[in-house]
Amino acid sequence: MPNTTPYALIFDMDGVIIDNTADQARAFQLLFRDLGLTTNARRLLRRLNGMPAGQILKNVFTNPVPKQQLEQYAAQRELLYRVLYWNKRQALPGLRNFLQAARAAGFRIALGTGSGDDTISYILDHLDLRRYFDVVVGKDDVPKGKPHPDTYTVTARKLGIPPERCLVFEDALLGEQAAYRAGIRCIGVSTTLQATDFQAPLAVIPDFTHLTPQLVLELLEQHPETPKPSKQLAKRSTCRGRRWLLLHVLPLGRLLLI
Repeated sequence: MPNTTPYALIFDMDGVIIDNTADQARAFQLLFRDLGLTTNARRLLRRLNGMPAGQILKNVFTNPVPKQQLEQYAAQRELLYRVLYWNKRQALPGLRNFLQAARAAGFRIALGTGSGDDTISYILDHLDLRRYFDVVVGKDDVPKGKPHPDTYTVTARKLGIPPERCLVFEDALLGEQAAYRAGIRCIGVSTTLQATDFQAPLAVIPDFTHLTPQLVLELLEQHPETPKPSKQLAKRSTCRGRRWLLLHVLPLGRLLLI
């Protein structure tokens, strides 16, 4: 008997429904300059993009920084990002048409992001996209952010759709790992990474211009199994960071990435 449970599409926000990674990196870089750091924000985000900003910042310092201080740094970075991105807010090409077609085809649709409510509103409500999403999950709705599976596990549960009937759109390696840990397949969006940087997505798309609900269904039916998260890939990413921590330490516990 055929499975009549609908499929669900879960979208990350940054780098997926909008192409804002360059401005995110610029905001981090300005913050680092203000703090006297020479960390390369673009390289940092290639490793850690997908984590909440506070968690990314936690990885920049060799010595522990109080949580309240990290939150202040994250708030400063958020303000810088909003100023930089203010006049650039627009949906990724083809997104709006794809969302409309997916809803018409019977897909359930959700947003699962590491951003907070204010940042989500800054994008979704400005672009009038919230009406397309049945569920919106942010960092305040989950115990742990990506690469932990909580974001996507909670999103699937709120949708009422089992993970094996869900599909995640992700631009970040840690987000892809979070999807697999939640038992969910993934399509990569190459706004931040090259196609070869992803582990095992069903497909990699530059935007949503040529994607259709029918093509998504075909991909899901052709690849019914969810890949296992790559421990080696995650370990390699972590080890890279640890090597920098050990070799490039600046005064006051600051870190230099090269």
